[in-house]
Amino acid sequence: MPKPAKTTVKTASRTTRFDAADYLNTEERQAAYIAAALETGDADFVRDALGLVARARGMSAIAKKAGLNRESLYKALGEAGNPEFGTVMRIVGALGLTLSAQPATRGRMSKRRRAA
Repeated sequence: MPKPAKTTVKTASRTTRFDAADYLNTEERQAAYIAAALETGDADFVRDALGLVARARGMSAIAKKAGLNRESLYKALGEAGNPEFGTVMRIVGALGLTLSAQPATRGRMSKRRRAA
């Protein structure tokens, strides 16, 4: 019995650009994403989350509501950005969100206590 001939099939692989902002398409998802970022306590993650949600809503519109120019918003929320707290509050307000506090769970509390 003859052996079957080997054939090689080459397929072109195509990639598409992934943008998490495309999946943050409801206010509920956006708020949940920012809340999850805040819970980590990671300032860079919070900045990135605010940036993703701002892009999902439209940077120009958010910049205008926050009283910033678009370039300043991109700079503040960019990878090297370190926005002042006042800027963060303006962005949060422009997104129609509020920040709130609740007691941390024992495992997440800081070991260092500050005097009040």
